[in-house]
Amino acid sequence: MKIRKGDRVVVLAGKDRGREGVVSEAYPARNKVKVEGVNIAKRHTKPRSADEPGGIIDKEMPLHVSNVAIISPKDGKATRVGYKIDGDKKVRVCKRTGVEIPEASK
Repeated sequence: MKIRKGDRVVVLAGKDRGREGVVSEAYPARNKVKVEGVNIAKRHTKPRSADEPGGIIDKEMPLHVSNVAIISPKDGKATRVGYKIDGDKKVRVCKRTGVEIPEASK
């Protein structure tokens, strides 16, 4: 999976098409990612204790990785990701512009 936690992405399909956000979690085994502020669902929760009341909460749900694209660091448009061998390292590059995609700060 070429999209990682911390990447800035744009949603390509679904009810939130066109919205941008940062990947908060990645699930490579399921090919899904969670994007901050995108694909919000309502979840009903039961009260757990006297201090923690029940109610309706907003929860970010995962999107399939094919429905998001990385935003190019050079021109701010959606792009695909490729790889390039740089010395002894393998780095991610933008397919549109050829610019190296910086590693997300953990």
